[in-house]
Order: sequence, then C-alpha cells, then structure tokens
Amino acid sequence: MVELSWDGWLVPQIADELRCSQKTVRRWLHRFNRLEGLEDLGGQGRKRRITEAERSRIVGLVKLTPPGRLEVQPSNEMWAADESGPSEWTLDTLAAAARDLGIEVSRSQVRRILLAEGVRWRRTRSWTRSKDPDFEGKGRGSSRSTPARPTARRWSAPTSSAR
Repeated sequence: MVELSWDGWLVPQIADELRCSQKTVRRWLHRFNRLEGLEDLGGQGRKRRITEAERSRIVGLVKLTPPGRLEVQPSNEMWAADESGPSEWTLDTLAAAARDLGIEVSRSQVRRILLAEGVRWRRTRSWTRSKDPDFEGKGRGSSRSTPARPTARRWSAPTSSAR
C-alpha cells in the first residue's frame, strides 16, 4: 500500500488493486506516517474471563464419575457418592460443578470449551446389561402387544398382458 502510494496511486486505485476497502488503505497509510503505528496492536477483543488452569479443570470434570451415578460395590450393592447429584454429565451439571469449584462459567461457555478440546461430555445409554448370572434377558421384544416390524415388500417388474 505504502509503495503504491509513493508511486502516486490514489486510495481508490490502491483499494481496487489490493481488493480491500478504501478505509483499510487509509488506516494503514495513516499508521505508516508514524513508525510505531506499523506494529500490531495488541489487546484487541475481549479478555478471557477464566484462566487456562480453570479451563483444564472444567475439561477434567468430564473424566470424573458424576456424583449421582450408581456404581456396583464389591459387596454387589449399588452406591452413589451423592444420590441427589447428577448421574450423567450434561452442560448444566458441568457448569454447576465448575461453579462449586469457584469457577464462574456459563453453560454456553462450558460447551465452547469442550468443543474446542474435542471432549464428549455425556454418555447416554438406553439399556444396560446385568452382571447377575441369574439374570435372564427378555428376548426379542419387550411385549407381545408390540407389533413386529413389517417385512419389506419386494419390487417386481410389471407384467404386460398384451403380447
């Protein structure tokens, strides 16, 4: 930009040549008038509200067992650290757990942090298997009244009746 300006080009011509706005050309030419103006301006944008250590603690929460999840004890009894706590990590429960640790963070911010780290924050299971050797599965369906899936019709070419 500066070189083109020295060669006598006008701001609109420079902007067209470099495919940028005239405002951008003017800003850089004005910044060039003072040498320190060419340095990159730091501190642009909003400052992070939480530190990297706090971000790491939030990501680490996902690896912990949720306090309300039932676990089988050696005595074959089910036990949870906090029966009123969440049994699965969701964005809301992770945000609440982070606040309990003194990290002021919103649900949406937890989501952005986990997505940036490639972390999956919940594991959903619609069924489970018993470790009890006497447990017997229900078999094919959960109820006889539940209709079976209909078989697909086979396609056949239409036959012509006239020969």
